Amino acid sequence: MVYQQLTRRVLFKLGGGDPEVAHHSTMAGLARLAKVRPAVATLRRVFGTRKTTTVFGVDFPGVVGLAAGMDKDGHALRAWPALGFGFVEVGTVTAHPQPGNPKPRLFRLTDSEAIINRMGFNNAGADALASRLRATGPIGVPLGISIGKSKVTPVEDAVEDYRHSLRALREFGDYFAINVSSPNTPGLRGLQDREALDALVGELRAESPKPLLVKIAPDLTDDAIAEVLQVCTDHGVDGIIATNTTLSRDGLAPADATTGAEAGGLSGRPLAKRARDVVAFVHKESGLPVIGVGGIFTADDALRMLDAGASLVQLYTGFIYQGPPLVRRINRAVNAR
Repeated sequence: MVYQQLTRRVLFKLGGGDPEVAHHSTMAGLARLAKVRPAVATLRRVFGTRKTTTVFGVDFPGVVGLAAGMDKDGHALRAWPALGFGFVEVGTVTAHPQPGNPKPRLFRLTDSEAIINRMGFNNAGADALASRLRATGPIGVPLGISIGKSKVTPVEDAVEDYRHSLRALREFGDYFAINVSSPNTPGLRGLQDREALDALVGELRAESPKPLLVKIAPDLTDDAIAEVLQVCTDHGVDGIIATNTTLSRDGLAPADATTGAEAGGLSGRPLAKRARDVVAFVHKESGLPVIGVGGIFTADDALRMLDAGASLVQLYTGFIYQGPPLVRRINRAVNAR
């Protein structure tokens, strides 16, 4: 309650209520916190209730992970495990540094407990991330790295673009997420089509022995998801991340109608049921390990995602609205099972 009544209220007012200002301020604070070892140790004692599980050959000291998009360039890596996260996914990172889409590009829909973003993979590039990870060293929990296509790279050259990022970062990641499902890079979602995905996954699978996962959109039909799963099975992909943001605006509160008309991908509570349904479908149809993400705001939400077939869960929007106590509540609920 302290987070929601005080901390969140302050953060949501930063920069005149600009969500991107709040995000950068939070990241800067966490980056400073990560350098203070006594503070990190204290936080670990408070938030670090965990239950070890092994998924696609990687040992995770907890089932709750930080989703890609929060710490794209890995500025606050040592802070996240101290807040109770059992793994951290950085990125999405691209072969070329890029500023992302024009601002404003991040919008809160507070009545719906949702966010719309059209960030456009703003990041410093794969080579810069590799340098930072080399300097940071191990963070004590598994590190996932989400890779995507640079905006300047034509879709027909996507394979080489992804390959550059994977080669630059393969020594640092415990697993790699192939992001072909963001709605904010032109042509990217077309890489989920069977022929394009077959070429991409086949080449990346040959590049690295590290676990590879494919992140899919919640807007795909069951038939389209089945085709994605067939490609993943054919190439020995290790798992699926379900799901990315949605283009749907179903479930928004009436007060959010104007902001809801903004272009971009929506995340948060309105996505919960669809994300859970996709997880259940993937689990039933393929048996591949699934990282479930989308609309997790309570411990019960996380348990329902796990019951649907997820092996692990990730937080993004729920963490923004609920803060670190959400991670602790989920960890305790999982430990109590």
